[in-house]
Order: sequence, then structure tokens, then C-alpha cells
Amino acid sequence: MLRRGLLLALALLPSIASADDNDIVISRLATRVTDGTGNLTGVVGQNLEFRSLVSQLGVVLAPRLLTPADTVGFGGFQFSVDYASTTIDNDAPYWRARQGTGSTPGSLSTVGVFARKGLWFLPLPSMEVGVGAVHLVDSHLWTGQLYAKVGLVEGYHQLPIPSVSVRGAVSRMMQQRDLDLTVASLDVMLSKHIGVGGTWMLDPYAGWNLLMIIPRSEVIDPTPDIDPLVAGNEMDSDLNFVFREQDTVFRNRIILGAKLKYYVFHLTIEAQFALKGTSKDDRTGTNEACMAASATANCDATDTAAAQRTLSLSTGFDF
Repeated sequence: MLRRGLLLALALLPSIASADDNDIVISRLATRVTDGTGNLTGVVGQNLEFRSLVSQLGVVLAPRLLTPADTVGFGGFQFSVDYASTTIDNDAPYWRARQGTGSTPGSLSTVGVFARKGLWFLPLPSMEVGVGAVHLVDSHLWTGQLYAKVGLVEGYHQLPIPSVSVRGAVSRMMQQRDLDLTVASLDVMLSKHIGVGGTWMLDPYAGWNLLMIIPRSEVIDPTPDIDPLVAGNEMDSDLNFVFREQDTVFRNRIILGAKLKYYVFHLTIEAQFALKGTSKDDRTGTNEACMAASATANCDATDTAAAQRTLSLSTGFDF
């Protein structure tokens, strides 16, 4: 059964990756500067829009939780397939960076596969590591994800004491030419193990999560259809630009979920609420705030990303 589940997931994910409406075209987040005759003289990247876009995209691609505070045990192993839908501020102008030319949807969906393994390292009371891959539906984007969780308190199932754990995780985006995006997270989780009818096991959990979103821009060509090696186009490469390195984007998430297990089969449902973005990219030597269609990249960009909600469903096997 485990082999069938793995083969099904691997067969499904590549077919989803064939679409590209949700691929990101960073060159659209720029203002073109012209001279008095209408000739293009330069391109200015819009830091304000760039920061808010990566903030919302970072929440969509952030490290998954989908487990209670209890680890799977030092001899335990878990395989799971999950699906998540995350809201975005589709009316925000920075979402014009989507490859799709139609209306922007109100949410983005992802699918992922994960493997988790319990470990035993003295003096740590209990430890779990996990690795997986997440795909943004209707795009070529993938992320590789890795985490380590330490159970500080667990196993007191017969007492009114919750399990407590802390976890560190990282998500790294792949298959995107102009943008490097790394999302690190730190989690604190509480859960309680409840037996149901001597057969089912229920683990409701709650937690807090700090996301640290680190964007890096490659050199961006705003006129990809023009070949600078063709005679007459030699100056086209002068229009290339780059988003300078920005300060880390911070987002806070609140998590509520529950895991239901029967024998080796489990089903987990989770809701996350990411508070709106407020962090600021404070540039040295300027106090000018970035504005829409700003004519300079030397300005302070404040994250204007709206609050986001994520609903996730995970199913698989615990051994």
C-alpha cells in the first residue's frame, strides 16, 4: 500500500507541473523610464512591489507543519502526501508578476510529498527530522524542504499535560530563473494525545510560527525578446537591472490542526493564519519611502502584504 501511494504521488506531480500560469515573471515589477521623445532610457525595479510579492509567495511556499508536537518516536517513520490552498491579495498590483494573463485567482494551491523519521540523540529527549518536496500548482516551481523537531515534553498521555516541541525548518525554491527564495521558520507547538474507542487516536494541536523570508534577485532582462547581439540592439543589455538585496521579510503565523490515526493510516487537517506583513527594508543613506511607480530603487520598502489563510490536508502512513 505504501508503494502504491508513493507511485501515485510521483505520477500525479509531474503532470501538474506542465502548466505555467503561476510562474513568476519578476521583470514585470519595474517602471520603464523614457526620454522626451518616448525612447526607453532605463528600467527601475519596484522594491515596494517586490518585497510584498515575495512576502505573499513566501507564505505560500513556507515549510509545512502538518504534525502535532509529539514526534513519531525514535523507531518511527511516516510517509505523507498533502494538499494546501493559501489565499493571496489578488487585487494587489504586484501579482501582475504572474505569468498568466487572465484574472489572478484568490488563492494558490500546492501539493507535496514528505517523509519523517524519528531519531534518538542524547541528551535530546526526542527528535524527528523530515524531508520533502512541494510543488506550486499551475507552475514549474518546486521547493525542497527540510526540518528538525525536538520534543521537549511528550509521552504524558494519561496526565493533563500537553506535549511541547520546537522545530526549525527551511524551504528552498527551485525552477525559477530570476528569483532565489529561501524561507526559514521557527515553530513552537502544543498538542494532546487522546485515545478514541481504544482504536482511533486523535491529536489536536496549536502553535506559533515565525517565517523568515529571504529573497535574492538575479540579473533581470526586461526585454527578453530583443537579442543584444543583433546589430542595432547593442545597447539593450544596458536596460538589465537587479533588485538589490533586501532585509529579511518576517511573517507570523498561528496554527490550529488535528491528526486522526487508525492503525498505520493517518489524516491531518490544519488551518494557518499569517498576519499581515509589516517588516521594512531599511536602506542605508536614505529615509525616502518607496512609492508606486517610484523612479528610484534607493528607497525604503515596507511590506504591504495582506493577511493570508492556509487550509491544508495531509494523509499517509505511520510505522
